[in-house]
Amino acid sequence: MNIIIGFIITVGCVLGGFMAMGGHIEVLVQPFELVIIGGAGVGAFIMGNPMKVVKDSGKAIGEAFKNAVPKERAYLDVLGVLYSLMRDLRTKSRNEIEAHIDNPEESSIFQVAPSVLKNKELTSFICDYVRLIIIGNARSHEIEALMDEEINTILYDKMKPYNSILAIGDSFPAIGIIAAVLGVIKAMAKINESPEVLGGLIGAALVGTMLGIFLSYCLCNPLTSQIKIVRTKQHRLYIIVKQTLLAYMNGSVPQVALEYGRKTISSYERPSIDAVEQEMMNPGGGNEKAA
Repeated sequence: MNIIIGFIITVGCVLGGFMAMGGHIEVLVQPFELVIIGGAGVGAFIMGNPMKVVKDSGKAIGEAFKNAVPKERAYLDVLGVLYSLMRDLRTKSRNEIEAHIDNPEESSIFQVAPSVLKNKELTSFICDYVRLIIIGNARSHEIEALMDEEINTILYDKMKPYNSILAIGDSFPAIGIIAAVLGVIKAMAKINESPEVLGGLIGAALVGTMLGIFLSYCLCNPLTSQIKIVRTKQHRLYIIVKQTLLAYMNGSVPQVALEYGRKTISSYERPSIDAVEQEMMNPGGGNEKAA
C-alpha cells in the first residue's frame, strides 16, 4: 500500500508541478518513447538473468506490494516449533524425533504452525539441523559455521531479484537517452519543417530522457528498496532458528534457548515474553483467531 500511495504522490506532484508551470500535459503523452524505454529495459533484464531469477523477481515485486513481512504470528510459530522439538529432544527417543523431522507435513508439531510448514525452505532448514543435533557428533561451533554458510547462501539467492532490478533501474537513464536520440534523429529528418513542428518533435524526444530518469529514481529505486526490506525481514526467521538451536546445543534449557532467538527480532516486532510463554503452553493457539 505504501508503494501505491507514494507512487500516486510522486506522479501527482510531477504532473501537477508541470501543469502549474504552464506545461501542456498532452506533450508528455509519448507512448512510443515508453515502448522504446520499457521494451529495452525488459529485454535487457531477461537477457541478463536466468528465468528462475526473472520469475522470482515477479514474486519479489508482489511481496513488496503486499508488504509480506513476517507478522507476530509467524515469529511465534517458529519459536513454538523450536520449543516443541527441543522439549522432545530432552524427553523422547531418537525414533520419535525422527518421525517429526523426516515427515514434517504429518508431524503434530509442524501442523500447529502453518506459516512454518508453508515455508518449505525454512522447514527443511529446521529439520536438517535438528537431525544433526540428534546424531550428536558435531560440535556447536561446527554447526554454527555450517549454519552461517547456508544462511548466507539463502540470503544471496533471495537478494538476486533485488540486485537484478536495481541494475536495470540504474540503466534506465541511459536507455532514456537512447529514446531521446532516436527522437532527435526523427526531428532532424524534418529539419525543413516549421519551428512549431520541430519544437514538438524535439519536445517529444526529451520526454524519453525524462521517462528514463523517472523510471529509475521514482519507480525502480523505491521498489528495490522495499524488496530488500521485505526479503531481509523474511530472512530473519533463519537467524532465529540458528540462535535458538545453538543456545540449546550449548546447554540452555528450551525456555532459555527461545529467549536467545526472540532477542534477534527487531524490538518493534518482537513478541513479548508473555506471548512466547503462552505459545509454549498452547502451540499455535493464535492461529484459530487469525483464521
